[in-house]
Amino acid sequence: MSNSSSITEFLLLPFADTRELQLLHFALFLGIYLAALLGNGLILTAIACDHRLHTPMYFFLLNLALLDLGCISTTVPKAMANSLWDTRAISYSGCVAQVFLFIFLVSAEYFLLTVMSYDRYIAICKPLHYGTLLSSRACAQMSAAAWGSGVLYAVLHTANTFSLPLCQGNAVDQFFCEIPQMLKISCTHSYLKSFWVVVVGVCLAFGCFVFILFSYVQIFRAVLRMPSEQGQHKVFSTCLPHLFVVSLFISTCFFAYMKPPSISFPSLNLVVTVLYSLVPPSLNPLIYSIRNKELKRAIRKVVSWMFLNSDKFPLFFQK
Repeated sequence: MSNSSSITEFLLLPFADTRELQLLHFALFLGIYLAALLGNGLILTAIACDHRLHTPMYFFLLNLALLDLGCISTTVPKAMANSLWDTRAISYSGCVAQVFLFIFLVSAEYFLLTVMSYDRYIAICKPLHYGTLLSSRACAQMSAAAWGSGVLYAVLHTANTFSLPLCQGNAVDQFFCEIPQMLKISCTHSYLKSFWVVVVGVCLAFGCFVFILFSYVQIFRAVLRMPSEQGQHKVFSTCLPHLFVVSLFISTCFFAYMKPPSISFPSLNLVVTVLYSLVPPSLNPLIYSIRNKELKRAIRKVVSWMFLNSDKFPLFFQK
């Protein structure tokens, strides 16, 4: 039996035993990480630099890009370092920080996706009230509420998780400190103490899901009444990407945290975790920009400016 007070580090999931496969894993995660940094970085720069994108929808998209960058930066760099240096260890304080930051960023992203569905609902179903209901002050307040709610829920979840005594050693069956895997190594009798936190999380998630579902039912009803096919296409180009992101995020998170132990085995756990922790931050920039002409135009301007001014950077550093 292990006592949590005597544990100074945890051992994360090893991806491979051979050095070649470890380096392959490092290269794969590096590619995913760089893609997420590049995509979200371009979106942040494009929205910040193009005054035509200073609208509520793009303000929330900017917040989403920030959360995606934070989310993938919480888990992937440590996994890459472990593969590169052939180790599995993460310190106790590092694991606590990873759990807190990941839960904070993921839950804040879910709350923000709920706010973004409200933004689309007002824009399409109540366009005359859009400027009033989604003023700069209202957008800032809703964004702050999403971030603040994420912090509160992360504090609740992290404190509860690390207050449980550990009886199953210190090996975490995942490439980062994921709560379902942390609960597996806690003592059986104390596992039920976390049930109330799960209930709170399920209630919040269900409430947001119902709100998102209601918003999109109203949106699609309004779209089907539009006489113009061009108007329908424009609405779908902004709503369908958001709906796809929300569906992928909710389904994989729900499966990861609520699946019964009978269907829990390492390969499935790994695939599901990758789907909700790595895929959305990497694909969100592509999903949101692929059918959005305004955003694509702004990103092309940023990329063009970077290439045109790339020859000036060495001169800048020589000054």
